[in-house]
Amino acid sequence: MVRRYSSARGHQADHDPTLGFAFDWRLEILCAPLWLRDLAGAWIFYSVLPAWPGLKPRFERIARFAPWIGLVLGGLQSFLWLVLIRADWPTSAVALVVIGLGAWLSGGLHLDGLMDTADGLAAGRERCLQAMDDSCVGASGVQALLVVVLLQIAALLRLASLAPLALLIAAFWGRCAPLWAMARFFYLREGQAGSASFHRRYRQGWQEALPAFLVLLLALTVVPSLMIVGWPSQMVLMAGIGVGVLPAFLVPELLGRCLGGHSGDSYGASVVLVETITLLLLAVLLPAG
Repeated sequence: MVRRYSSARGHQADHDPTLGFAFDWRLEILCAPLWLRDLAGAWIFYSVLPAWPGLKPRFERIARFAPWIGLVLGGLQSFLWLVLIRADWPTSAVALVVIGLGAWLSGGLHLDGLMDTADGLAAGRERCLQAMDDSCVGASGVQALLVVVLLQIAALLRLASLAPLALLIAAFWGRCAPLWAMARFFYLREGQAGSASFHRRYRQGWQEALPAFLVLLLALTVVPSLMIVGWPSQMVLMAGIGVGVLPAFLVPELLGRCLGGHSGDSYGASVVLVETITLLLLAVLLPAG
């Protein structure tokens, strides 16, 4: 395809530098490795951050890179926490702003899934999908959102100076949870237009977890050896690796059994619930920051 395009446009490109630039840009896109295009697709799908220039995104296997996107978003939250604390903001105000930033960075994607899933569970299995598809948010959805936000605030206030690292850990494990859901359960809206069924359609078994395993390997080997990481941060890191793994498996497992499968909404709910539980467990197990 590239050769045909080159022969057809090559002569015109010699006389039109703009057309030549367009050809070079398109050739670069066609030559980009598929994993990099999937990563660019994950960047767009899971955040509101600007798209990468000069790279055509692909959305077939983006879920495997969700933990990486989680680290980016959690890193931005952590950075804002440190900046505001440095500016002498009270910790309570910082916690509220940081949680708001997280909701905005993800485009509310996961919080919307949490509310829809809560409404679906409250409606029972027979009317579950109907309730989740309803554009109106029910009382159960509002209650779930309120409880989750309050629990996250409480955990961050307890963690205090350890909160920036805890945010990174929670964001990572939260986005690992849907990988288990996709591997274990059928998709509830298979075949529907606009659904997230493509996650299961294009997944390639255990390979989907490789990016997450790479992060864990670096966290266990490289990061603790860095001189800039003190013992409190190392303690949070090691505790986070141990604490986050259990919710990342249990939450999507329980949701899948209750719903009889998973959907895009329950994927999002898994992310938020695992994030919240991980923050709470870290707040309970670690000394106050």
